[in-house]
Amino acid sequence: MTHLAWATGSGFAASDADLPLLTAAAAEAHLTSDVVVWDDPDVDWDAYDLVVVRSCWDYVPRREEFLAWTDTVPRLANPAAVLRWNTDKSYLRELEAAGVPIVPTAWSVTSEDELPPADEWVVKPTISAGSADTARWTDPERVLQHGRRLLDAGRPTMTQPYVAAVDSEGETGLLLFGGSFSHAFRKGALLTTDDDPRELPELKEDIRPRDPSAEQVAFAERTVATAQEILGTDLLYARVDVVTDADGTLRLMELELTEPSFFLQHTSVGAARVIEAVLATL
Repeated sequence: MTHLAWATGSGFAASDADLPLLTAAAAEAHLTSDVVVWDDPDVDWDAYDLVVVRSCWDYVPRREEFLAWTDTVPRLANPAAVLRWNTDKSYLRELEAAGVPIVPTAWSVTSEDELPPADEWVVKPTISAGSADTARWTDPERVLQHGRRLLDAGRPTMTQPYVAAVDSEGETGLLLFGGSFSHAFRKGALLTTDDDPRELPELKEDIRPRDPSAEQVAFAERTVATAQEILGTDLLYARVDVVTDADGTLRLMELELTEPSFFLQHTSVGAARVIEAVLATL
């Protein structure tokens, strides 16, 4: 019998709403599956036909340790090389160079003249999860102060204009499993203007189901196809987070290939589609 592992972080399994639904869907397909902690030294990773990275939300301060672990797992999805690429948001540069529209981004800004034109900016470290150490500022000096704190700690940064439509339309997250669109959701605004950065990943979000437009689905499919071409591998799962710019242009906020929530509780088909993609991978 096929045996799967859902890899999580220590203490995060209880807050990962996807895990029970994935386990149930696997059982319906006559697959056995375990929820396992990625850094548990007693786990025999060779015993699994596939290890699927899920809520490893503690990887950020231990990224090299996490990536070293991924290199030891013989059958991992998404693959270790994908996770190395995707856990540093500078991957957006490669996607932009390949023709995917992203939110305009300035990298490791140290002076005001490097800021993209805007009334508000978002500053975040390039290695982060769940909006940790991310903030939204109206004062350029606060932008620079935030960036300097991160840079002084050895953490490269990215600075983007705040996309106003996030406050009204929200972000659209589109889930693709095995390269095929599954479902979408709306994520409400997380950042408060001129508020201090979050110290810990923010796991509670305003999430609602969304029927995406055909344009949004096509954008997500093109983005994933582009990433697969860059990486030279298929992807078991991908989450494409999209926003609408002031001129109506769809722009990529993030391409989540490492540990994104699937928000399966907001769809009746998502969990089964994950398992279909798993079976196709196997």
